[in-house]
Amino acid sequence: MNDLHLIRFFFIALITVSAFFLKPFGLSSIPAAVVGLGSGISIVFFEIRVKQVSLKRLIGAAVGSVLGIFGAYLISLVLRQAMPESSTTAPFLQLCILLFMTYVGLVVGANKGDMLNLAALGGVFGSEKMPKHSFKILDTSVIIDGRIADIAETGFLDGSLVIPQFVLRELQLVADSADSMKRNRGRRGLDILQRIQKMTELTVQIVEEDFPQIRDVDMKLIELAKLYNCKIVTNDFNLNKVAQLHGVDVLNINELANALKPVVLPGETMRVFILKEGKEYNQGVAYLDDGTMVVVDNAKRMISKTVDISVTSVLQTTAGKMIFGRYDDRVHAVHDKQQAGDRHERQQPTGSAPQ
Repeated sequence: MNDLHLIRFFFIALITVSAFFLKPFGLSSIPAAVVGLGSGISIVFFEIRVKQVSLKRLIGAAVGSVLGIFGAYLISLVLRQAMPESSTTAPFLQLCILLFMTYVGLVVGANKGDMLNLAALGGVFGSEKMPKHSFKILDTSVIIDGRIADIAETGFLDGSLVIPQFVLRELQLVADSADSMKRNRGRRGLDILQRIQKMTELTVQIVEEDFPQIRDVDMKLIELAKLYNCKIVTNDFNLNKVAQLHGVDVLNINELANALKPVVLPGETMRVFILKEGKEYNQGVAYLDDGTMVVVDNAKRMISKTVDISVTSVLQTTAGKMIFGRYDDRVHAVHDKQQAGDRHERQQPTGSAPQ
């Protein structure tokens, strides 16, 4: 049970006990306690529904609490005039309103604290900068992948990068693994984190929130994203799909890489290095610099050679983009002949005329 659940439980218990002893509405102790229990549950349910999770700020919580108490005091004055002094219902209602207004003011004020502009107050607060934070949670796979550091250096990531403590523990377990490959991947992830922490334009926060009742790290990430109302940065395909089912936004590094790959249209000519034989008859396989696979017809005999091909189609899959092309001896020969002519013209002395 985390701290928020404990506070909610204590809040409901306090209203229930108060109703048991004050006996509002002329009820006996047990029915009054049931009414108090229902009132507490209703208030907590209302708070869960209206609360927009964001960064909790002390000033927002304090202002919300004060306003809640002041509003409860004004309402209590009205109740005091409307009900007889001998009634036990008035004190119970006053207490419920006080707790309700204070509780909601505290929670909502804390969640809306980011909207305060302290710089507008001047004086001591004039130098206080209150940027709008955008939190992004990093998972283990994207840290080990390492490309997140390159993206951060370009300035495309803003706000704060959140690294859960349970992700750090998982990285440490991988770094201490007996398997040399896993150990190297874990150490690479720790090096990437150190590199990110040294970037002055980024804020890196390590959060202690954990969910002991949940064992799966992916589900912990999803629950943490719900708690902070933020996005998850990953390159894990399964985590991407599960998070979307739970209504959590995901920034997938693989999807970003696919979106940034150069656009190739059918009919264009491109130069590739035929690396190996394809699965089908007389096919060759090449790869672009970004890892895109190129399947080339009529190129089996051109393995280990650089050739010009004509693009026939482009296939976009969940794993990435595939390009299909065809190698033509005549096109390649003409292209080579043109390049040879261009080199010959460049080698001619300046001012010389063709004979």
